[in-house]
Amino acid sequence: MSADSPRALPRLAILPDFPEEQWPSMDLVAEMTASRLSDRHSDIFQVEALRPPFRHSFRRLRNIDRLANRFIGYPSFLRKRVRDYDLFHLCDHSYSQLVHVLPAERTGVFCHDLDTFRCLLEPAQEPRPRWFRAMARRILTGMQKAAVVFYTTEAVRRQIEHYGLLDTKRLVKAPLGIAAEFAAASSEPAGVFGTLSEPYLLHVGSCIPRKRVDVLLDVFAALRKQHPELRLVQIGGEWTPAQREQIGRLGFDGNAILQQRGLSRNDVAAAYRRAAAVLVTSEAEGFGLPVIEAMACGATVIASDLPVLREVGGSVVILCPIGDVPTWATAVNRILADPSARPSREQLKAQADQYSWERFSDIISGAYQNLLGLPESDSHRVAAPRLSSRSVA
Repeated sequence: MSADSPRALPRLAILPDFPEEQWPSMDLVAEMTASRLSDRHSDIFQVEALRPPFRHSFRRLRNIDRLANRFIGYPSFLRKRVRDYDLFHLCDHSYSQLVHVLPAERTGVFCHDLDTFRCLLEPAQEPRPRWFRAMARRILTGMQKAAVVFYTTEAVRRQIEHYGLLDTKRLVKAPLGIAAEFAAASSEPAGVFGTLSEPYLLHVGSCIPRKRVDVLLDVFAALRKQHPELRLVQIGGEWTPAQREQIGRLGFDGNAILQQRGLSRNDVAAAYRRAAAVLVTSEAEGFGLPVIEAMACGATVIASDLPVLREVGGSVVILCPIGDVPTWATAVNRILADPSARPSREQLKAQADQYSWERFSDIISGAYQNLLGLPESDSHRVAAPRLSSRSVA
């Protein structure tokens, strides 16, 4: 290449989760990271999403397939491509075992929460077999090797600091954003939710233990005694055997609860807009995407009083103690009975407007420019810590 030839832009590989894992929030983060960096920073990086195909070797053993693809297939795929890229960005910290086959000094990891490492950090609260702890340790040590670790909220940062997991100089705060579909008004049809004439409560997310779906169901049962017409809509989860048993024990008829999976963002947004209230009953969260998505759609959010949800929802989210069913039922009753008790759409929009995928991508871009020792571009400039202690020569 001659001295006058233009220098090739650094190549940034975005490493998403396997979609077969069915984590819509992680799929959304990966999609927005790649698309917004490509849209806004194409003059700085060549951005490419990079992921191997998911191999179904143990079709009847889904968890074995997941582990084989995460710990064998994905690393093997990356080893053959390491030299083709200048930077690597892992969208999900639970894939940090990949850092062990990447140039750590040129790799960033997005840490959404510490749930993956709970068996190591609090073994008495979450006992796991030795093989599981070894797997979690492999993931954790991978994240600890990364040159930069992004996080969503101050609550997550405080947890990282509390356990002494990382040098804080490598931490960069990057709050998530809100996809364009989530807005208070839309010309899109209401889809499946347009046929629901009864008022309904909405829960969006998985049905894993920390979501406290048991509390959600008990609150709904308490409310149905006063509002027999009320329905519950759950989007994105799959009932566990214990939750199915609870639903049967509480005596809900077949019309009381609707569960939907695999919906488009337009359909989820329609569900937010029509909901009487959105309930977030979790006992732990890293960010709480449904909170800001619901607010952007003008929906009233009632959530567990967690530091992270206080931070994300501000003064417009209605907070209840974790697991306190009577208090939750009272809060929802107040909203159902008195529309003036709801936050105004202007208040909800003002809070939601603080979160943007564009700003998110600017922060990611700034951190990687710092990592490579490049001057930050004047457009979309955001404050990002210098990472000179781990910069690339």
